Amino acid sequence: MPTLQQPLILFTDVEGTLLDIHTQEWQPASDWLLRLKQQQIPVILCSSKTAAEMMLLQKELGLEALPLIAENGAVIHLADEWQDDEAFPRLISGSPHEEIRHVLNQLRDSDGYKFTTFSDVSEPTIVDWTGMTPRHAALAKLHEASETLIWRDSDEKMLEFRAALASLGLQFVQGARFWHVLDERGGKAQAVNWLLHRYQQREGFRRTSIGLGDGPNDASLLDTTDYAVVVKGLNRDGVRLSRDTPERVYHTRESGPAGWREGLDYWLAPP
Repeated sequence: MPTLQQPLILFTDVEGTLLDIHTQEWQPASDWLLRLKQQQIPVILCSSKTAAEMMLLQKELGLEALPLIAENGAVIHLADEWQDDEAFPRLISGSPHEEIRHVLNQLRDSDGYKFTTFSDVSEPTIVDWTGMTPRHAALAKLHEASETLIWRDSDEKMLEFRAALASLGLQFVQGARFWHVLDERGGKAQAVNWLLHRYQQREGFRRTSIGLGDGPNDASLLDTTDYAVVVKGLNRDGVRLSRDTPERVYHTRESGPAGWREGLDYWLAPP
């Protein structure tokens, strides 16, 4: 079992995990966030959200100056104090957003796939879809290495679409509510591993890692960390892990930030 006396690091999904998927509230997690900060335990946000909106969220949560993982791992924003790192300020994996958007438009025009991307719509529409504030919705459109979309076609067409993307070196990833297209060289697992390695290089020791997530796109993150919390989510397919054993994985009864708190209570609260 992990303890607060160990050198720890947390990697957490945001929407549906640390944030309530409907209201974007995070207050049930506030006590643990403060405690982790006091213990100097890094809390790394790891989300499909853009780096721009996650940097604003970091400030709201009191996590500024830490690294973050954006766009499902396609973007890693480094800690402020890592200016000596060759990747500073950002490591971007694979194709940029404009290339991905061009591919999606081509596939939609040529094969008639039905979907709507964040780039297709206005900020008020994103507010309606997500419950975000207008400020966050504007930042949600600032993709650098992926695209977010709502799929509006059949499951059969989705299989064709996924195969077409794969042939072009792109992956189609399911989140808590939306789908995401990014380069196959990106992903939450590779981003988590990269940051774990960087922390070990800089500090001279390996931190014990805990991952928290609620959606199918969090599976690779949760399979990568030493311990995992599967927060109860809305997705009908759930989160399927390759290493789902009680010794390392806890499934919460609560959803959103209440589930996030429940998971940390399970792993880290004193007996």
